[in-house]
Formats: sequence, structure tokens, C-alpha cells
Amino acid sequence: MKNIALITGVTGQDGSYLSEFLLEKGYDVHGIIRRSSVDYRERIAHLEGTPNFHLHYADMSDSMSLVKLVGKVQPTEIYNLAAQSHVQVSFDAPEFTADVDAVGVLRLLEAVRTNHLEKTCKIYQASTSELYGKVEEVPQNENTPFHPYSPYAVAKLYGFWIVKEYREAYNMYCCSGILFNHESERRGETFVTRKITLAAARIAQGKQDCLYLGNMDSLRDWGYAKDYVECMWLILQQEKPEDFVIATGVQHSVREFTQLAFHHAGIELKFEGKDMDEKGICVSVINPANEHLIGKTLVAVSEDFYRPTDVVNLWGDPTKAKAKLGWNPQTTSFEQLVEIMVEHDMAKVAAEDVASRVRTNLAEYLEKGIVK
Repeated sequence: MKNIALITGVTGQDGSYLSEFLLEKGYDVHGIIRRSSVDYRERIAHLEGTPNFHLHYADMSDSMSLVKLVGKVQPTEIYNLAAQSHVQVSFDAPEFTADVDAVGVLRLLEAVRTNHLEKTCKIYQASTSELYGKVEEVPQNENTPFHPYSPYAVAKLYGFWIVKEYREAYNMYCCSGILFNHESERRGETFVTRKITLAAARIAQGKQDCLYLGNMDSLRDWGYAKDYVECMWLILQQEKPEDFVIATGVQHSVREFTQLAFHHAGIELKFEGKDMDEKGICVSVINPANEHLIGKTLVAVSEDFYRPTDVVNLWGDPTKAKAKLGWNPQTTSFEQLVEIMVEHDMAKVAAEDVASRVRTNLAEYLEKGIVK
């Protein structure tokens, strides 16, 4: 039987990597996008036109659109990656976050049941390490108690438990991957890792003066999103549905990530001070053109980036995934991940600079009548 995958959140970081992965496996891949006056398809633009890649309009907040689409596509696997996934935004928009991240999961499960696909369709739910929140043990595994510490985490906890309930109540093959932080060059620019790598690139190229961050002591287990989508797929290939922690098993602070990112941008930082007074000061540079940065504060802490309740110690234990799935969480190391992101953003900033100069020159030529 042909493998047919339906991916919600297909335009996101994970959705784009998963689409590429499944297409290479010979799947027919169907992705859900929302109707909007602004097009956010840049991560999947290179896939459009591929014979086995299809896009459909639907919305996690509209149950009928999901029912109709699931009935039309008849998927053998569903990957629910759609979410309002920014923790800070969930404090500003808690109701929207709950509607999409919690009730949206229920709508998708019911769409499968409404179309009588309980026995033929496997469902993967993208859960999150934020469920552990105010952590009760370190590192965290599949048996660690949950203590959600944000509206996002609370919404995701509902999603986790409703998947478990439908698995037990209706004997459906549905399970959750509890993903710890996974980053890439495709990460949204409002997320802290991408904010750091872009700032390092911009500062190194004279386009930004200083990077402002929140809690530098926050500890995270950071992996490469491109590696993590393989684990999502492996979870659905097992005989019985189970939940898995997806993590690297290695932990680093925001400070470490920042220092390494600037290193790959050719800038060495020394951190001084504590808490709100902490600063990252440039002590050396590779590029002689940046010698004016030496001695300057390039990273500072701002209270604007502190959350009402903050998760400070996430560290995953991938033992089960390694043993049962044969998954290697260290395919891409932390150091390689940061280097990949910085190299991408160095090139991106340079390209933006070239494009800006072209636009400026074109405007001048038009004004002078050199070109029409």
C-alpha cells in the first residue's frame, strides 16, 4: 500500500525537513497551509512542483476543514507539527495558543475517527520538553512528572494526554514525541538561537551594535531539527504506539550558545557581571576590519526578555529512543549545529547587504534617468 503522509505545520522548520525526508522515502506528502494574505512558504518553496508533494488549505481551529481534508487525502500517517510554538507569545495570546495547541489536536483525532481511519492511519503528535517545565528531576525521561510552566506548555500537555486517551480508548495508533529544543538555519528569527546567530552575523558585518538577551543561565538540550524528523518517522514504524523523548542528552546554557556563535562569526567574547548586569565584551577578532569592536559590549541582558515564569533546566534522556528505535541523537553535535546556523546567517546578511546596495544604486540611476 502506498505510504501517504499528511503534515500539519508543513511550512515550519520541522515540516520542511520532514517533507524532504518522507519524499526521499517514496511517500506521497500532503501538507496543510492556512489561508493568509502573507505567504510563508519560503521553507518549502523548493518542493513545490515535486510530483508527490501536495499542499492543501485547512486550519487547526476549523474542525470541518480537517474532516474534509483527512477524508480526501486518506493518509496512512499524520504528523501534527502545527502549533503556536513560541513560549513568550503564549503569555500574550493564551487563548489562541490553547485553541490551536490543545483543542486542535482533538479536532485532528476526531477527523480521523469521523472518516473511519482508526485502523489504517498512524498519528504522530509533536509534544515538547516544556511539559517538564519546573523540572522535578534531571535529566528528564518518559517517566519524569510533568510540571508545565507556561500557557504553551499547559496547552501542549492537553495535547499529550488526549493523544494517550484516544490510544487507550479507541485502540488508535497515536503517540507523542517529546521533543527537546531542536534548531536549524530554518528556525524562525524570533527564537533565541536564531536571534543569536543572526545578531552575531550582523555585528560581525557592521549591521548591528549589540545583542540583548534574557536569562543567560537558562540550560537547554539543543539538537539539529534535520536529525529529529528521522526520529519522528521511526516512532511511527514501531509495531506498537509508544511515546518517546527526543533529545541529545547534552546540555548547554544560553551563554555557551552565544559565545560559540560569536566565535564562529570571528568574534571572541568574555562575559562579566551577573544576572541583569551581565555583559559579553569583545576581547579579540579574526577580521582586522572589526578591531574597533575590541573592548565593546556586544551582548547585554534586558528584563524585556524575561518571562513571567521561566523554565531554566531542560535536559533530555534519549536512552529509550536509542535502544528501541536505533536512533542516533548525536548525528550532528552541538558545535556543528551552531556552526551550521552561523555560516548560513553570515551568508544571509552578506546577501542582504548586496541586495540593499543594488536597490540603492537602482534608485539613484532611476532618479538620474540613467535607466528607465
